[in-house]
Amino acid sequence: MRLYAKFGMAFLAIAVALYAAFAYGFRPLGAFVHPAMKVVFANHHVAIYVHVFASLFALITGPFQFSARLRKRHLRVHRWSGRGYLTIGVLIGGLSGLYMAQFAFGGLPSRAGFTLLALCWLVTGLLGYLAVRRGDIDGHRRWMVRNFALTFAAVTLRIDLGLFFAAGLQFQDFYPWVAWLCWVPNLLVAEWLLGSRPAGLLGTPTPHIGDAR
Repeated sequence: MRLYAKFGMAFLAIAVALYAAFAYGFRPLGAFVHPAMKVVFANHHVAIYVHVFASLFALITGPFQFSARLRKRHLRVHRWSGRGYLTIGVLIGGLSGLYMAQFAFGGLPSRAGFTLLALCWLVTGLLGYLAVRRGDIDGHRRWMVRNFALTFAAVTLRIDLGLFFAAGLQFQDFYPWVAWLCWVPNLLVAEWLLGSRPAGLLGTPTPHIGDAR
């Protein structure tokens, strides 16, 4: 079951990353977003592109950070991809996301939801980095589980949109809820996994993976 869950998580993350690469790399900006959001996208196109492609990097590299086989056989690859995940994906993606959250469609509830998402993404990434720097491997693992749960908001956001549209609800009515539903349940599931099964979906942590020397 654990293997299927890990595969499903990786598949969905990479699928959404590929979708984003196509939608923002090969189509006009805002081609696949609600018309009400196109003006914001046009006025802040640089921040949108930075956020999308930095987050895309996090989606692609994140699932592989939890591979025990990669850590055991290619520790240096794990370290360098982890640095890329945190600097390109989380730091750049988080800061640009924090900026774009201030213009989120749906008013204050949407802005508050996406702002907290960006802040939590940045803070959990920082705490995960600080833990591995001081040699706290279990602490690093736990913070990165939480961090990737927030990265996975890019996936759950699109699932939520599909469900609400399928239910026949109006975009302006449900989008403020999506700003919270795309990430709060993810964190709750992460905390449940960390609390109920110490190794969660990750397996046994490899000693000394945080040695950055």
